[in-house]
Amino acid sequence: MTSEVNADLLRSLTPSVLGILVRRGADFAAAEDAVQDALVDAVRVWSADPPRDPKGWLVTVAWRRFLDATRADTARRRREDLIDEEPPPGPASSVDDTLQLYFLCAHPSLTPSSAVALTLRAVGGLTTRQIARAYLVPEAPMAQRISRAKRTVSGVRFDRPGDVATVLRVLYLVFNEGYSRDVDLAAEAIRLTRQLAAAIDHPEVAGLLALMLLHHARRAARTAPDGGLVPLAEQNRGRWDTESVAEGVEILQAALARDRLGEFQAQAAIAALHADAPTVEETDWVQIVEWYDELARLTDSPVVRLNRAVAVGEADGPRAGLAALVALDDSLPRYVAVAAYLHERDGDLTTAARLYVEAAQKAPNLAERDHLTRQAARLNARGRH
Repeated sequence: MTSEVNADLLRSLTPSVLGILVRRGADFAAAEDAVQDALVDAVRVWSADPPRDPKGWLVTVAWRRFLDATRADTARRRREDLIDEEPPPGPASSVDDTLQLYFLCAHPSLTPSSAVALTLRAVGGLTTRQIARAYLVPEAPMAQRISRAKRTVSGVRFDRPGDVATVLRVLYLVFNEGYSRDVDLAAEAIRLTRQLAAAIDHPEVAGLLALMLLHHARRAARTAPDGGLVPLAEQNRGRWDTESVAEGVEILQAALARDRLGEFQAQAAIAALHADAPTVEETDWVQIVEWYDELARLTDSPVVRLNRAVAVGEADGPRAGLAALVALDDSLPRYVAVAAYLHERDGDLTTAARLYVEAAQKAPNLAERDHLTRQAARLNARGRH
């Protein structure tokens, strides 16, 4: 068994092992620490001597670690009255507590960033160092964030029903973080959402999985060789992952057939229409506007209405898009960039160039700022000729 196989297996077993310890009486924070210790032991031991029952091995070692830590801590001595003696060796429980862990890690008392970090640690099986590197922050502050999150949920009953919508929002936040050298968070979010879809039969879980697959399918075409952003309209569609597109569409169709529309299904439907068009000119913008109408009805989100204005500009012309834009708050993120694009489509290159410069100054990251700056330079160069 190679170390790479160990890593994949360990990450898949982490939530169920953690759930077993919690059900035996360990509080969440202590159980999570014990599981992490057992994972470290597994990496050290399994390459030379892989166990017949990996899950049972992890449960046994983690439980011993938990008992040792509890007995050594006199301030927590009172907890020993609630702890059974070590169970006899044998197959681990087949009860899958993964779903409850999702709910626990996405507890409403946690901030979104803490919920994301705790989900990656407890359900995803990532180390604190990996999570810190993925978020480009020092390891110590990330460790503190995770510790505070664990303490917050330690007193929460494990058998209470959770909010699926909150879990899905946390997973979508993970997906949108992208990737780093160590951890591909987009791929990790897809893995975790697949895991959630296997544990719960819910059309919005399927909708989120479809949305992730459809977006992820375009990843290779989103950046130029120099690292610059490539807008959807300019992407080489031959570089899109057709297998991911097909899987996403299939999952989405099954979810929509259940007639319980939610926001992730609506977003996935828009992504599917983009993926279905052989060229940007063949995009069914009229239907995309209709889906944005559904999405706006479901969410009442200003960002959705901003994206709808772009779609209206494509379906009914740039002036219709600008008219839709007027009704929105001009302080919205990307508002100025959208206005620049629609003015360019309408032929007002001077206004568009000025707005691209303004949008670049407000860009949230370097890649987007460089892209908008190049757009302004392109239009200014055209104006000089």
